[in-house]
Amino acid sequence: MGQKLMCCSTSVVQGLKPVMMMLVVQESYVGMNISYKLVAEVGMNFTILVAYRNMFSAALMLPLALIFERKTPKLTLGILFQGFISGLLGATMAQNFYIESLGLTSATYAVAFNNLIPVITFLIALCFRMEKLALGTHAGRAKVVGTLVCVGGTMIFTFYKGHEIVIWSTDVNLLRKYSHQSSQVLHRNTRTQLLGSVLALCSSISFALWLIFQKKMTRDYPCQYSSTALMSIMASIQSTAFALCKERDWSQWKLGWDIKLFTAVYSGVITSGLVLTLTAWCVLMRGPLFVAIFNPLGLLLVALAATLLLDEKLHLGSILGGVLIICGLYMVLWSQREELKTMIEQPPSLLEESHSIDVATLPVSSDSTCDEIN
Repeated sequence: MGQKLMCCSTSVVQGLKPVMMMLVVQESYVGMNISYKLVAEVGMNFTILVAYRNMFSAALMLPLALIFERKTPKLTLGILFQGFISGLLGATMAQNFYIESLGLTSATYAVAFNNLIPVITFLIALCFRMEKLALGTHAGRAKVVGTLVCVGGTMIFTFYKGHEIVIWSTDVNLLRKYSHQSSQVLHRNTRTQLLGSVLALCSSISFALWLIFQKKMTRDYPCQYSSTALMSIMASIQSTAFALCKERDWSQWKLGWDIKLFTAVYSGVITSGLVLTLTAWCVLMRGPLFVAIFNPLGLLLVALAATLLLDEKLHLGSILGGVLIICGLYMVLWSQREELKTMIEQPPSLLEESHSIDVATLPVSSDSTCDEIN
């Protein structure tokens, strides 16, 4: 009886592991967004921060690749070019757009647009005929309706403010601690809010393009640590070159023992390094849909943290838009799950003819092991 109970408890713990891992992942993104807002208040150049983030990420992932993936396919010019494009779309462009949008808006606002990535991926895949509408099925109709709901939620989130919603209030405002250190004062208005929305949308589009491109790279070079290290190296070169073009004052590159160094190390080592590994493990164990379902939780956690720590104000438009985005996202995820069920039930011959992609996939691949080379 005792042995049976122990086996049961062990299985429960094993089943909870992916859930706990994804909670850690979402909490780490909260820390990244809060620290981003603090360095924005200090006045750190965003392009320099992105360059340092990718440098620290490459410094972590390269040793991991050498330790865990000693037998890797040969690096050809084609693979190097794919790594260059992967770093450009998934890191250099996506990160620069995102952090610039966060500086113009708020942490909650920028994170809300991340929930559009599966929908944007679906729309881009539809344009390239990698997805089909399939309006004759419940899953196809749900995907279209979910996409429209997400777009509507985004419009409300962007253009409608409404009344301020006071749920709780604290005397904590970390921004006050760093505001006196910056000579840059940003007056937020409708114009900056709109520009921030455009940049956040560009970040999501860039990341969606990276997801589609990543499908080919993981097929040609199925080594997760090595491909991530290659992407980080390429991104560090690109982002450093871009930062040097925008900022040639070497004093701006100096890192002290302050919030700038913390944010660069945290976003590079934790967010772009360790969190990616945890997410890959969850995708391997439970699939990409399981991982994507936790995205709206990140929006809720960031909204909570920003309200408590940064004194950000919640408005009716933000809440309504956020709810619609989350509802639309789950409709798209549900339709994707139904399509996967249908694909599994199909004969192998029909399965090979299917060219649809998984729009819920996050920046990891379920193909997390490297093929052995004899």
